[in-house]
Amino acid sequence: MSHVYPFRFTRRYRLAALAFDVTPESARVTVEDDRLEVRFGSWRLESPLANVTSVQMTGPYSFIKTAGPPRLSLVDRGLTFATNGECGVCVAFRKPLPAIEPTGRLRHPGVTVTVADVTGLADLLMSQVEVLASDSWV
Repeated sequence: MSHVYPFRFTRRYRLAALAFDVTPESARVTVEDDRLEVRFGSWRLESPLANVTSVQMTGPYSFIKTAGPPRLSLVDRGLTFATNGECGVCVAFRKPLPAIEPTGRLRHPGVTVTVADVTGLADLLMSQVEVLASDSWV
């Protein structure tokens, strides 16, 4: 089963993202049976759901620090794919993943996404993390 979560764009963020070819048509999060995929314009991040260790809702965000292209945290190398400043879902990974540079050397321990249905995505991912964690104890 596939669940698709479009990003929620506010006017200011939409204008900032346009220069980077990030549009409502090119930005989404897809959760399938065993996989998470984030598309943000030409950027892409993929992970097995078994690699997800935690999920939390976060926000608000500073426009200057989050608008436009993907943003890299200099503190922990996490990524932010933001299309609004109100709230999003932060997903942490067991094994850091490549996403924003072509060589794949830079890896990210987490990603924040500002989808339209923050609660729905967070609940779905948390339920998957709980199921996978309980399966590992069997």
